[in-house]
Amino acid sequence: MIDPVALARDLIRVPSVTPDTGAAQAVLADALENAGFRVWRHLEGEAPDGPVANLFARKGEGGPHLAFAGHTDVVPPGAEDGWSAPPFEARVENGILIGRGANDMKTAIAAFAAAASAADTGDGSLSFVITGDEEGPATFGTKALLSWMEAEKQIPDHCLVGEPTSRERFGDMVKIGRRGSVNIWIEVNGAQGHVAYPHMADNPITHLVEILSRLKARVLDEGNEWFQPSNLEVTDLEVGNPAHNVIPAQARARLNIRFNDGHRGADLAAWVEETAKEVTAKANVTPIISGEAFFTGPGAFADLIAASIEAETGRAPELSTSGGTSDARFIRSYCPVIEFGLVGKTMHKFDELTTVADIEALARVYRRIIEGYFASPPA
Repeated sequence: MIDPVALARDLIRVPSVTPDTGAAQAVLADALENAGFRVWRHLEGEAPDGPVANLFARKGEGGPHLAFAGHTDVVPPGAEDGWSAPPFEARVENGILIGRGANDMKTAIAAFAAAASAADTGDGSLSFVITGDEEGPATFGTKALLSWMEAEKQIPDHCLVGEPTSRERFGDMVKIGRRGSVNIWIEVNGAQGHVAYPHMADNPITHLVEILSRLKARVLDEGNEWFQPSNLEVTDLEVGNPAHNVIPAQARARLNIRFNDGHRGADLAAWVEETAKEVTAKANVTPIISGEAFFTGPGAFADLIAASIEAETGRAPELSTSGGTSDARFIRSYCPVIEFGLVGKTMHKFDELTTVADIEALARVYRRIIEGYFASPPA
């Protein structure tokens, strides 16, 4: 049986800042092969977004097929003097594990590996879907691995993602959906000129401010039973004009819209472009849709996960769609997907941490989920 804390520490000691090119996954592959899994490893893409290491591992050939999805890449640790312990040392003190990836999400991978090494799966199949590019552009990560899985007829019936979904206490929240996300760049061209002669110029800043004002004035929706209201946030403004007496020739802005299942990314991008063109024909709009909103919803799979958490912790988790995006946005096109993991309060921060007790509890919850799944497969 795999020790979840020992494996988590081994994974954290590999500084696999996005994109992970395979060293961390080699550690995982050894553990899974020793636990009876067949492992496939892939290196996808080229710079600047690659190469990216992806790993698929499966134990069993029959159905039903439950998958666990996660990522071995981590965000940069930042200045080392911001940490109370070296970020890749994986130090344990007073029952607390400190290190980059201790929260998001090498510990969850280790916990599921431990659960998988001990659980009874009957005649079913258990698999791991692991990428090295969740924290980055995701160009060659989970999407590429899912395409390979589809071609190889390895698509699971259900998938559990190990993102740190708990909010305040371990087990208090499960994600059964996510809002979508679209980033949009607006570039407005004008005509440069002297500020004393505005009639001889065309100030792009004036147009850009008007565009942004119109966009912010719209209430996208009021939310619904399962989703919070959609929101548009301006995330950058750029002119780059060093002179106080010159009207610039160009102004740019970037915005992000987090939207619920009442919208689609393409429709929101079209609305932004239409609004910009109403103000000036010299506006150019470039959208990139990171992911559409999705909703797995309550049901047998969610009930199994919630019951497993409550049996271990004594608390019934909240079913939620709050927070940012994850690679579940890609998996949802192939099978029902739900997310559950540790408390996420320290992810991406200095002194990212979790407790040893929570890692061990997560492994026990995951084992309950696995054995409950194969004992009574959800429809």
